[in-house]
Amino acid sequence: MFPKLLATGLAMACYVSIYAQDSTAVAAVEEESPKPVISGYVDTYYRFNFANAKNVGDDGATNNFTSFTNSQNSFELNMASVKFEHSRGKVSGVVDLGFGKRAEEFSYNDESTTIAIKQAYLSYAFSDKFKLTAGSWGTHVGYEVLDPYLNRNYSMSYMFSYGPFFHTGIKGELTLGKSGLMFGIVNPTDLKTANFQQKMIVAQYSLAASDKLKIFVNYAGGKIDEETNLQQVDAVVLGTITDKFSIGYNGTVQSRKAKQTDGKYADGNSWWGSALYFNVDPTPAVGLTLRGEYFSDKKDLLGFTGAGSIFATTLSANLKAGPLTFIPELRIDAGSEDIFVKKEGEATKGTASLILAAIYKF
Repeated sequence: MFPKLLATGLAMACYVSIYAQDSTAVAAVEEESPKPVISGYVDTYYRFNFANAKNVGDDGATNNFTSFTNSQNSFELNMASVKFEHSRGKVSGVVDLGFGKRAEEFSYNDESTTIAIKQAYLSYAFSDKFKLTAGSWGTHVGYEVLDPYLNRNYSMSYMFSYGPFFHTGIKGELTLGKSGLMFGIVNPTDLKTANFQQKMIVAQYSLAASDKLKIFVNYAGGKIDEETNLQQVDAVVLGTITDKFSIGYNGTVQSRKAKQTDGKYADGNSWWGSALYFNVDPTPAVGLTLRGEYFSDKKDLLGFTGAGSIFATTLSANLKAGPLTFIPELRIDAGSEDIFVKKEGEATKGTASLILAAIYKF
């Protein structure tokens, strides 16, 4: 009897010991694993175009040809966004979701896009110098980005509105001292799925010339569908003059070639743009940004410029109260052709708009 009791006791002791070790290991893993980082924002705005051409057509004319502010005399909940980020060791993942009209316009190729996946990607850092990323992410092309709290102007530039919004595919990023290189193979522009379609190439070269000067040269090219080849080259320069004054520059050119009946591509048509951003911050709570953009589409490639050009001047204030930013903005668009509409319904070369926007970031 005693040997049986001794054997049973030893077995129980071993089990308790193993269980305790396993519990300790699980607790250690849970303690080491970082919690996901959750952030987001809500943005809302009111826009009034001074022409107020409500008697033109069934819905009137908003006199707006850029992204995310296509409304007139209306309060708009533009987007609610939530972002989840998690990393552990060399692996990280991001899921970025958007809800609302801004998300719908951003993912215009998707169905039921009132709820949109803005970004969703996985990354693996082979070293502190090289990282590989797969999934869908916001484009590297241009000065402005989708999320309004990262822009100083609330309304978007023409260059942003008619360039790529996002890419889906795989990319590698290499850091070499002050320089950086990115190269990727992706679906055609703004497509999260592209069965049987050829892929595009994206690339970027960046240089931190100093603490006050950063330069980015961007590229995206390839077939956007079976009939059209697109090439876009873009440059961004960021310069800090003082702690209260900075300047940004964005220049881009996009060309498109259409396939002919003989299978060859015709000569390309192109549009191009150039913009300067002057940023003044007299206090941490008050900032001013003046954007001047020249946009040229002489071939009427985009179908709204009337084979002309547009000069848009936008003055925005950024008034901050903790996580809340209030942006009053005045925008004047002047075209070389009659592409806007007056209140009476007559065509005109210019128009002006007022925007009052608010963004809460958490």
